[in-house]
Amino acid sequence: MKLGVMGGTFDPIHIGHLVIAEEARHRFGLDHVVFIPSARPPHKTDIKSSPPGDRLRMVQLAIEGNENLSVSDMEIERKGLSYTVDTLHELHRVHGADTELFFITGADALLEILTWKEPGKLLSRSRFIVATRPCFSLENVHEALPKLDNCGRPSVENVLKMEIPALDISSTGIRERAADGRPFRYLVPEPVWSYIVQEELYKKR
Repeated sequence: MKLGVMGGTFDPIHIGHLVIAEEARHRFGLDHVVFIPSARPPHKTDIKSSPPGDRLRMVQLAIEGNENLSVSDMEIERKGLSYTVDTLHELHRVHGADTELFFITGADALLEILTWKEPGKLLSRSRFIVATRPCFSLENVHEALPKLDNCGRPSVENVLKMEIPALDISSTGIRERAADGRPFRYLVPEPVWSYIVQEELYKKR
């Protein structure tokens, strides 16, 4: 089984996340892609996120009807800081050691990999699909990686490049628009927009 993994706060999940997931599934022949909302990202401890239950529900609403996508609450249930290496270990335990994991992320996030917990082990447990803009070079990404993973293989071999359409959408921008009363309806799936409006998630207080 080839399992794609998308981690993040998803506060909120938006159209760009879904485009990346579907492109990765098609491009690399993934059997399935699972979204895993984080409980507390270690690199975002100074940022106040929406409650985990709200972020989980928004992902559920966004992927409803797509049998190739699912969502897991494993990081939320685990509590504490959400370390990717622990999540990959748990996924192998649940789906079997023979399952091929493909962690899907943006190039900017992968540039921080040396600050993540046990980067060498990360690269030995999963391949990384790096979503980039057209004409983006992975040179800086390759320079940021450890030379070898924990199995002694060149880390660069575990990083796959995937160009996607230029979608200038971010969760931060959507939160700001919602707080300011500006439109954001078509930046997120319709059920997610309805949920945000109904629950007043990002309304200024």
